[in-house]
Parts: sequence; C-alpha cells; structure tokens
Amino acid sequence: MDDSKVVNMKDKGGNSFKWRGYTKIGIFLVLLLALILFIFANLFIVKEGEYKVIRQFGEVVRIVDEPGLSYKIPFIQSVTSLPKYQMIYDVKEAEINTRDKKRIIIDNYAIWKVVNPKQMISNARTIENAESRMEEFIYSVVRAELGQLNYDEIINDEKSSRGSLNDRITNQVNEYLANDKYGITVTDVRMKRTDLPEENEQSVYTRMISERESKAQEYLSMGDAEKNKITAQTDKTVQEMLSTAQADGETIRGEGEAEAAKVYNQSYSKDPEFYSIFRTLESYKKTIDGETVLILPSDSPYARFLMGNTQ
Repeated sequence: MDDSKVVNMKDKGGNSFKWRGYTKIGIFLVLLLALILFIFANLFIVKEGEYKVIRQFGEVVRIVDEPGLSYKIPFIQSVTSLPKYQMIYDVKEAEINTRDKKRIIIDNYAIWKVVNPKQMISNARTIENAESRMEEFIYSVVRAELGQLNYDEIINDEKSSRGSLNDRITNQVNEYLANDKYGITVTDVRMKRTDLPEENEQSVYTRMISERESKAQEYLSMGDAEKNKITAQTDKTVQEMLSTAQADGETIRGEGEAEAAKVYNQSYSKDPEFYSIFRTLESYKKTIDGETVLILPSDSPYARFLMGNTQ
C-alpha cells in the first residue's frame, strides 16, 4: 500500500473521531437545557393576594395560599388562580314592598372574599357562580328585612336603622353561604341608594312637602308660644317694678308732705301773720285764673292784700 494513502486514512479517522465527540457534547447540552426548561415549566410563583389551585385530572388535589415558589407534577397536573383579596360586587337593583305597602327600588353592594377555595370550586365552580348565589341570598334577606320596616323608617335619617340593618343582612347572608358551603364570606353589605318607582315619586314629593310645611308651622307655633311666654314674663316683671316704684313714691311723697307740714307748722308758730299771707296767696293760685273777675269790698282781706294794706 502507498504511504500517502495510509496517511490520508489516518487523517480521515482522526477528524471523524473529533466530530463524534462534539456531537455528544452538543446532545448533552441540549438534553440539559431541555431538562432545565422542563423543570422550570412545572414550577410556578404564588403571588400575594391569590390562591393557586392544583388540579389532577380535573380534581383539586392541593391549594397553595402562601406566597413563594411551588411546583406541580408534569403532564398530569394543572394550575389555576383564585383571588384571595376582598372584592366588591355591585348587586343588581331590586324592587321590594315595605311594611306599609310602599314600593321602593333598592341598590346594594357587597364586599366579599374567597376563604375556602376547595369548597368554592366544589359547590360554585366559578367566581361568577359564587357571586350569583351571593346575590340571591342578599336579595332574599334584604327583601325580608325591609319588608318589616315602614317606608319612612328606611328613607328618614332621623328614624333610620340602617346601621344595625346592614349588620343583620351581612350576618344572615354569611349563615346561608356557610350552610351551603360555598367557601366565600361577605365582609359587608351596604345600601347605597333607595329610589321610588317613577309613578310614585310625585305623590311622595307632595307628601314630603306637606310634612315639611306642617313641621315648619309647628316650629312657628312653638316660637309664638315662646314669644308670648317671654312677653308675659316681661310684662309681669315691669308691672312689679312699677308697683314697687309707685309704692316707694307714695312713701317718699308721704314723708315729704309730712316734712312740709312740719315746716308749715314751724313757720306758723314763728310768724303767724306771714303764714296767713302765704296761705292766702296759695289760695289765689287755685281760685283765680286769666278769666276770673273778682268783685271785692274794700274791707275784705283779699282787697287789703292786693292793695298792699296788711293792717
């Protein structure tokens, strides 16, 4: 055999060996990458505020509610999510009758959450079905509770018992949900709006106006009564003050007259003639005015005094 042919055969054999080695390494890396991807494909992350439901052939086998990394069995298990946080559900408007036979439209909302995912899936299947059942219970309880109240007790803030009413509705709805094992609970049920059917609105508005006018008239009457009371009390106080002042005046006047009489007596005792002249002049004030005509004899006391003759 030719030496050049032997060398070529050796060269070809060496290259073939090297290619076979590279192929094995490539296959190993591909398998390793596939294994890593396979492992990661069966891992899942549980977020805050959610449940992870693991099903095997359609049946729930495990519930993961703690945040973090978890896993499932490949091919035979699947993962779905359910909300763990509180949700708000707007209950559909409903028309009910009050105890006094008035028709009103009630609009409620509910705050609720899933507390037992396995029960919820087993009995309600979906979130939508759970909300539907919850809505039915809310409507039933609201209709029963408001049916025991008069219309005024529902809409009038002064007579309203909505605070305790909302609590009673919430508790009863939770009892129904727990008895049927729906795996959900209602945190709160609130009445956000009460309306009248359109055909009843005008009559109710008219009655409300009449009630407000009656209330206003009542306040006016109370004000008039209070005014009369204050006026009477004031008149009484004024009369008492006047009576007291008059009595004090009479007392002072009597004391003054007594003092004047005393002074007159003292003056008379000191100078009787002067006192006689003074009393005569005082009598002139009462007996003589601008139209009085006096005819006096010359020897009368009046004439003597007027003529300046006091002898």
